[in-house]
Amino acid sequence: MRRGVLIIAEAGVNHNGSPGRARELVDAAVAAGADVVKFQTFHADLIATRNVGKADYQQRTGAADETQHAMLRRLELDEAAHADLIAYCGSHGIEFLSTPFDLPSIDLLAGRHRLRRLKISSGDLTNGPLLLHAARTGASIVLSTGMSTLGEIEAALGILAFGMSAAPGAAPGETAFAAAYQSEVGQVALRARLSLLHCTSQYPAPPASVNLRAMETMGEAFGLPVGYSDHTLGIAVAIAAAARGAVVIEKHFTLDRGLPGPDHAASLEPDELRQMVAAIREVEAALGSPLKTPAECEQATRAVARKNLVAACAIRAGDIFGAANLDCKRAPGGMSAMHYWDMLGRVAQRDYAADEPIEP
Repeated sequence: MRRGVLIIAEAGVNHNGSPGRARELVDAAVAAGADVVKFQTFHADLIATRNVGKADYQQRTGAADETQHAMLRRLELDEAAHADLIAYCGSHGIEFLSTPFDLPSIDLLAGRHRLRRLKISSGDLTNGPLLLHAARTGASIVLSTGMSTLGEIEAALGILAFGMSAAPGAAPGETAFAAAYQSEVGQVALRARLSLLHCTSQYPAPPASVNLRAMETMGEAFGLPVGYSDHTLGIAVAIAAAARGAVVIEKHFTLDRGLPGPDHAASLEPDELRQMVAAIREVEAALGSPLKTPAECEQATRAVARKNLVAACAIRAGDIFGAANLDCKRAPGGMSAMHYWDMLGRVAQRDYAADEPIEP
C-alpha cells in the first residue's frame, strides 16, 4: 500500500450507464496517476421511492419532470459490468472502489468480490442498518461526512465500532453502540479500519462553504485520519486540502463536462485530473518533515550566500580589531559574521589584506 495522500478519482455515475464508458473512465484515472477509481453501486428500487424528487443540481442537469428513481435506474451498472470493471482495474494497476447504497450492493462488493475497502456516502451517514452491514464485512471504510454535525458523526462511529468489534450475536442498539464507541477494542477497530472525509454536499460547492479547517476539528475530536471529498470547481481547494494534511483526496471527474447527467458539470476533465494529481504529489513532497534544518540542496548556496568577517582595509599584525577595520561580506572562508562582536578589541595575529577573510 502506498504511503502519503490517497487520491481517489471519483467516476461515480459519469459513465451514464455505459460499461464501455466506465472502462474509458478507468483509463483516464490511470493516465492521470490516481491511486483509486471509484464508482457507485446501487439498485434504484432499493434506495429511492418512485415519486421522490431530484436535488437542485440534478434538476439543472437533467429533465425537470424526471424522478430521482428514473434517473438512478438509467445509471445502474449490473453485476456483469462490476465484474468486468474490477478485473479491468486489476489488470491496469489501479484500485477499484465503489460506494454501495444498499445492503445487496455491500454484499456484491465486499462479499462476492472481496473488496478490501468500501466508501460510504454522506447521504448514508445516518443510515444505521447500512453502516452496521458495512462494518461487519471486515472491509476498511472511507466515510464521507457532508451535511453532518459532530454529534451525527459520533453516532455513526458508534454503529461502526459495534459492527467492527462486537461479539457474534450481540444485540445492536443505541446503548450498545455508545459502549462500543467508548471501549478500547472499538477505538482500536476504528483506527485500524476507518478514515473520515470532510465534505460539502453541494454540486458544485462554493469555496466559502468548504471550511477546510474542519478537517483538523474532526481529527482532534475523533482521533482518526481525515481526508477531503471535493465538490468545488477546479483543483485549487483539493490541493489546499492536501497541504493542510488530508490523507485522502476524492474528486469527481468525467470524460466530457458537456455530457448529460447529474455530476458531469461539477467534475474535472481528464487533463484537469492529471494536473490535480501532479500538484498534490508536489505538495506532498513539499510538506516533508517537521524538522527545520538546512536541506541538502541548500548547502552549496549556504557557502556563498552567508556573510563572513573580512578585513575592511589592510590590517597589520598587532592591530586591534574594531569597527573601522572589520566588515561583513560574502567571502570564500573565514568566520561567520555572527562572531563580529567577539572579535572587537582582539589583537590581529597576522597581516590581512583588504577583503581577506578573518581567521579565528
